[in-house]
Amino acid sequence: MNGSSRQRWVPGNRVELLENGEQFFPRLVECIAQARREVIIETFILLEDPVGEQLRQVLIEAAQRGVRVDIMVDGFGSPDLSADYVLSLTRAGVKLRVFDPGTRLMGQRLNLIRRMHRKIVVIDGERAFVGGINFSADQLQSFGPMAKQDYAVEVVGPVVTQIHRFVLRAIAVGAKAPAWFRRRVRAAEPAAIAPAGGADVMFVSRDNRRHPEDIERHYRAAIRSARQRIVIANAYFFPGYRLIKEMRRAARRGVDVRLILQGMPDMPIVKTAASMLYHHLLHAGVQIYEYCDRPLHGKVALVDGRWSTVGSSNLDPLSLSLNLEANVIVRDEGFNRVLAERLDQLVRDACKKIDPADLSEWSGWRLVRSFFIFHFLRWYPRWAGWLPRHAPRLLPAETLVSQDKDQATGPAAPGTQTP
Repeated sequence: MNGSSRQRWVPGNRVELLENGEQFFPRLVECIAQARREVIIETFILLEDPVGEQLRQVLIEAAQRGVRVDIMVDGFGSPDLSADYVLSLTRAGVKLRVFDPGTRLMGQRLNLIRRMHRKIVVIDGERAFVGGINFSADQLQSFGPMAKQDYAVEVVGPVVTQIHRFVLRAIAVGAKAPAWFRRRVRAAEPAAIAPAGGADVMFVSRDNRRHPEDIERHYRAAIRSARQRIVIANAYFFPGYRLIKEMRRAARRGVDVRLILQGMPDMPIVKTAASMLYHHLLHAGVQIYEYCDRPLHGKVALVDGRWSTVGSSNLDPLSLSLNLEANVIVRDEGFNRVLAERLDQLVRDACKKIDPADLSEWSGWRLVRSFFIFHFLRWYPRWAGWLPRHAPRLLPAETLVSQDKDQATGPAAPGTQTP
C-alpha cells in the first residue's frame, strides 16, 4: 500500500491539539454533521458502545443527505461488529470495509501482525483529524480507572490535500477499486486549499513496502537536531537501537530529555518491556516519568520550541516495523507551546519520576538480560522483514456478515431453501 507521497513541509496550516475523547469526539461529530460531500475514516478500533453508537448515527444522517461516507476498520482491532451495526450503516449508503479480516482458531484471532493501526478522518477534502484516539468509550474519562490518556489534532490547510489523497489511495489499492473509484482518486489530485494558518506540517506514514522506516527516521532526525529540550510521551515504548542511541547522545550533550511512559499500563508487559531500558537511559541522563493516573495511550513528542508530532505510531516493534501508521509533524511555535504545556501539566499532576536509586542493582542475570535486549533492539527491524508480508485486503463488511450467518446456520438441508 502506498505511503504518503513525497514527504515535505507544507506551509499555511492551522493545527489544534485535541486531548482525550472529551475534546475529540464532540468536535469530530460536529464536523461530520456539517459535511457536504465526503467523510473518510480509518481507525484501528471501532466498538459498539456509546461512542460507536454516536458515530453510527451521525454517519447514517450524513449518508442520507447525500454525503459519501467511507470507513476502514482493522480486522484485528474491530472484530466483533454485529450484523445490525454493519447493515444499518451499509443500507444507508455507507461503505464499510474491513482491513485483513481474519479467521479464529479455538476462539483466538490469528491476524496479529501488520495491522492497519492508523486513526485518520478527512471531511470534504478540507479538514483532517490525525492521532491516536480510537472510537471506543475507554477514550473518555467517564469510563473509569482504565480510561486512556490520548491526543489527536485537527488540521485545516493545504496539507489536507496530501492526507485526502493518501486515504483515497489506501481504499483504492486495498479494495482493488473499480474504475469509477480510481477516477475519484485522480479527481482529488489537483485539489488546492488556501492557507489557513502559520504552521508548516508534514504528513508521514509507515508501511511495509515503500515507507518502512519513515516515522522513526523523522524522530531520529529531530532528536539529533535538538539543542534544548526533548519530551516524548508514548504508550508502548521499546524502540530500536538507533533511536535509543540518539536519545542517549542528546542527553549527554546537555539536552533536557524527558520520557513520559505508562505507570498504570493497560497491559502489564508494556511496563515490563520499557523498564528493561531504564538503566541504559537513566545512566545517560535521560529523565523518565511514569504516568500513574490511568493508562497512557498517547503518541506525541516535541523537540525544542518548534518541532512536534502527534499520531498513531508507538515506539515499539509493532509500530516501527510491522503496523501501518500515520503521524503529522508540525513546525510551529504556538502548537509546540500548547503541547509542551499539556505535557508539563501531566508531569506535575500525575507522574512519578524514576530515580536511578529506585532501580535494582546490576547482577549477573541483569547483565546477561541487558546483552540480549541490546542485540534484540539492534536487529529487530531486520528480523521483522522476515515475517509474512501478505498483500493487505479490504473486504466489504456486509460480505463478512453474510459469511458469518452462513457459518452459523450451516448448509441448508436437501430440498430446503436458505432464506
